[in-house]
Amino acid sequence: MANVVVVGAQWGDEGKGKIVDWLSERADIVARFQGGHNAGHTLVIDGKVYKLSLLPSGIVRGGKLSVIGNGVVLDPWHLVTEIAKLRDQGVDITPENLLVAENAPLILPLHGELDRAREGSLSVAKIGTTGRGIGPAYEDKVGRRAIRVADLADAATLELRVDRLLAHHDALRRGLGMEPVDRAALLALLHEIAPQVLPYAAPVWKVMNESRRAGKRILFEGAQGALLDIDFGTYPFVTSSNVIAGQAATGVGLGPTAIDFVLGIVKAYTTRVGEGPFPAELFDADGERLGERGHEFGTVTGRKRRCGWFDAVLVRQTCATSGVSGIALTKLDVLDGFKTLKICVGYELDGTRLDYLPTAADQQARCTPIYEEMEGWSESTAGARSWAELPGAAIKYVRRIEELIQCPVALLSTSPERDDTILVTDPFAD
Repeated sequence: MANVVVVGAQWGDEGKGKIVDWLSERADIVARFQGGHNAGHTLVIDGKVYKLSLLPSGIVRGGKLSVIGNGVVLDPWHLVTEIAKLRDQGVDITPENLLVAENAPLILPLHGELDRAREGSLSVAKIGTTGRGIGPAYEDKVGRRAIRVADLADAATLELRVDRLLAHHDALRRGLGMEPVDRAALLALLHEIAPQVLPYAAPVWKVMNESRRAGKRILFEGAQGALLDIDFGTYPFVTSSNVIAGQAATGVGLGPTAIDFVLGIVKAYTTRVGEGPFPAELFDADGERLGERGHEFGTVTGRKRRCGWFDAVLVRQTCATSGVSGIALTKLDVLDGFKTLKICVGYELDGTRLDYLPTAADQQARCTPIYEEMEGWSESTAGARSWAELPGAAIKYVRRIEELIQCPVALLSTSPERDDTILVTDPFAD
């Protein structure tokens, strides 16, 4: 059976939640494979709004197994809070439909404290993080000093892990003028949360491999966007994990042959939250209009998103690095009513035209967009469910995007409602 990876192909906030929810109807398993609770998904189902930031989007659908893989950094307190919030909305969550990888590293209070201290330091350039400890938790994972979910089950092991962790963090905190971590208080917090998290702990790699052999359909759900990838994003203004599709297998314990289709989620324009380069950013009335019509505020932080025209250079680049099979183009309706639309088709850097975003940060900052103009449309595309319902100019816009990014449109989304979707290619088709 086909297994599908869903990745954001811009800077995140592309509308992955709706698409994953739409696809999950035919999936047996929905698995998160990277990131933490720093990126949100908003789902609108029968008029009811669900806001998720850690749990897989499939959790709101009955009869699905939701998985948080080892590639995710897990804040156990946030997990418990998010589960409680969804239960209050009538969502059934038990160890039967939610599994957490035993080898997933934990985000602790000290990680958030360090994250915020660094962002608040006048001597360090701001990255624009959410301050939720994602980066420091990944640092500890790579530094081999993380506390993992399985460690919560044994008090002696937990104490050893905490001591190793604090030997590093207390030295860091001294350098930032912070008090050392209260070891006893941290251990008390961990002992208190452990019985609320451990029932969900499982050898996810084993479950996933057995499920695949049994012919189960797996939907891999990414967070953020490929332009925030630690290797291929606009470094250092990136997240602390690999966001591209190749991480999907590693992040749950499967081999790369488990991936059959990569669906890249692409907004019909471009947005970004936080610091970093953004060649096609708009600072005029058009930019304000995109933000207002698209309700461009972060699900997790509430921060206003920066807005700009569609950047075909960046999307073509991310389609290549993630091996995207087809894109889901979202928020086309936000462009309704624009007399003229622009698409970034290249960059100018010091008098030279480029068809890609260079790696060097100083060069990225100096890139200016080269635009191609297209005729807009006055008719509404909101709620369209077939090509026949789209204005001719909107179809031309979509077709031009396909040409420029060298990748076909598999789905077209015309509103936040899950059924307002035009299916061109079924990602789950065998």
